[in-house]
Amino acid sequence: MRASAEKGAKGGRARTEGRKGGGARGERGQALILASVSPRRSEILQALGWRIRVIPSGVSEEEMPHADPVEAATILALHKAREVASRLRKGMVLGADTIVHLDGRIMGKPRDAGEARGYLRLLSGKTHRVTTGLALIDVATGREELAAETTRVKMHPLLDEEIQTYLESGEPFDKAGAYAIQGKGFILVDKIWGSYTNVIGLPVGRLMQLWKRFCRKG
Repeated sequence: MRASAEKGAKGGRARTEGRKGGGARGERGQALILASVSPRRSEILQALGWRIRVIPSGVSEEEMPHADPVEAATILALHKAREVASRLRKGMVLGADTIVHLDGRIMGKPRDAGEARGYLRLLSGKTHRVTTGLALIDVATGREELAAETTRVKMHPLLDEEIQTYLESGEPFDKAGAYAIQGKGFILVDKIWGSYTNVIGLPVGRLMQLWKRFCRKG
């Protein structure tokens, strides 16, 4: 399973400003502006050596702009990045949105325990998909680049008792699809095909391709 190659990005508490490591950064060492409060995304970017500045987007994740999951994730990421970029005069803004979907049904963050239980029962024993949309904007020029990554995830068959125990941990309630693969939810997962960091919320490989494409066109 490819999880082991990318799993090292987890851990540590997210900070508004990342470290000044030797990874990819914007021109003249400028911080990458992350239009998300997700600590997982901050941790991944910091592990790559990016300096980051977090500016939360005011875009609601409850409003899906398209029925197609890949389009929905990509357009929501773009809306988030644009909303933050509209408040700035310069900088590179990264928007991201992660969606869990099964047979075309999108599963966002559960509103309550009942919805979380329903999601986990639907995912039990099945292979679903996790898609993250990415949007990168150069505020000064208005240039935009988009990308998306999809990973297939198979869950173990879950007993109601297992689902209840997981719900009682409190972990499912701010996670798309009602589970966190980087947390206690890892024991619910049988196998994955594709990017582990995508399931966490930020596909490293796709992000680096997007960054290189953006720089080449610049």
